[in-house]
Amino acid sequence: MKETYLIGIDVGGTTVKMAVFTIEGQMVDKWSIPTNKAEAGSHIVQDIAVSADEHLKKAGIDKKDCIAAGIGVPGFIDMEHGIIDLAVNVGWKKYPIADKLSEALGVPAVVDNDANLAAAGEYWQGAGSGADDVIFLTLGTGVGGGIIINGEIIHGTKGMAGEIGHVTVISEGGAPCNCGKTGCLETISSATGMVRLAKNAAGKNPDSALTAYLDQGKELTTKELFEFAAAGDATAQASIHESLHYLGLAAANIGNVLNPEKFIIGGGVSAAGDSLLQALRSHFDTYALERVRDSVEFSTASLGNDAGVIGAAWLAKKTFSGR
Repeated sequence: MKETYLIGIDVGGTTVKMAVFTIEGQMVDKWSIPTNKAEAGSHIVQDIAVSADEHLKKAGIDKKDCIAAGIGVPGFIDMEHGIIDLAVNVGWKKYPIADKLSEALGVPAVVDNDANLAAAGEYWQGAGSGADDVIFLTLGTGVGGGIIINGEIIHGTKGMAGEIGHVTVISEGGAPCNCGKTGCLETISSATGMVRLAKNAAGKNPDSALTAYLDQGKELTTKELFEFAAAGDATAQASIHESLHYLGLAAANIGNVLNPEKFIIGGGVSAAGDSLLQALRSHFDTYALERVRDSVEFSTASLGNDAGVIGAAWLAKKTFSGR
């Protein structure tokens, strides 16, 4: 039987990641191109098509053997019509990405939110493999999420399902969020939120090693924050405890509603590994129902930056091949 292929595309504000897969999910080639945001991102799709043609040719793949392409975009999406309602970091507004991409590539195309497709990638080939019900949380500049139940991405009526970062965890006096609300989970449990809490705590604890570090004008990231905590710095430990308390609370509430088999933690903060998972799990266990608590597994994401393109290929396969 002749081999058939899928194209996975993950659009970011700086780069567009791309990959070609066999229909069974084996990655044949991967690469990236700069995201050309000039003229409201009007050149991006053509750049993708030209680059894909070049790499398919190098790989000796006839485009006629490509079943479909999937594309992930950071923004709000009209799933029914394949339209990007708004992708601020790219410049697209009311942009018919599925039709544009299909026309440029010459193959059918389907679009979804990038966080949903990262979740799908981990579900298909990563830490969620083998589970039907998966919650994916990304802890980076913000808190992103993707929900897969019975092997299906959950979108909601307007495609807003999975906006876990905007669950309100501090009802009064919370920090302002980029979404316009206050007290959102991502204001306190994202990498940005963790660093903000740590800096505030350091300002109140002059004897902390963390305070001395900041007083030298050094940049603080969650990597250093977890290192200070591991070394026994009480200020760092307290700020992490606060961040993960709210993350565990939110995860437990989500778990009580959806009863997933796995929670997968991705994003830059996930590099903290077991120290993150153990602390998060202790807070989750405090608030989760016993049957939820006993049936769920926590793990860090395993696919890194490849999750998005793998998830995009999964979406293309699921949508157009029926397999």
